[in-house]
Amino acid sequence: MEYLIIIISAIFVNNIVLSQFLGICPFLGVSNKLSTAVGMSGAVCFVITLATLVTYLLQVYVLAPLNIEFLQTIAFILVIAALVQMVEIVLKKVSPSLYSALGIFLPLITTNCAVLGVALIVVTKEFSFGGEPHMLNLVESLVYALSTAVGYGLAMVLFAGIRETLALNSVPKSFKGVPIALISAGIMAMAFMGFSGLV
Repeated sequence: MEYLIIIISAIFVNNIVLSQFLGICPFLGVSNKLSTAVGMSGAVCFVITLATLVTYLLQVYVLAPLNIEFLQTIAFILVIAALVQMVEIVLKKVSPSLYSALGIFLPLITTNCAVLGVALIVVTKEFSFGGEPHMLNLVESLVYALSTAVGYGLAMVLFAGIRETLALNSVPKSFKGVPIALISAGIMAMAFMGFSGLV
């Protein structure tokens, strides 16, 4: 039941893009086509989950025991940047076809604040199960990270579908491009607010 609460909360109630406003740049920039939105969503899902695993272990086994938690943000940024570079190198050698599909999106993920945001949220978030708050353990952290990434992907794919539909319809000249995209994102955020009483 705890995992179900984490999943529903991360995907719908506290959507990383539409509720917490993290990762807005790729959300607006890469969502012109459904195919690119799906590719970016897959890459973000993989990197968020992997980065959360590594940064959680770094926090619990290095930063906290040495009492140097003030270096958390810098350490996490370095880990995420190195991780994205390593993933890029491994994909290039192991699976060139997957690298060519995701290669464009991998460098963008380094500057995606949603990845750093999830890593920081995981080490500071406390869920209250049975009335008693506790820090997320590793499995809960990975479930939260994966669910957040799925929520990010869901929002991006839905938004890309809306933008593709809007491109085929006649939109007033003053609303074409970014204005109608921002209005659509605002309406999507309001729609996701309807899930707020769910958990």
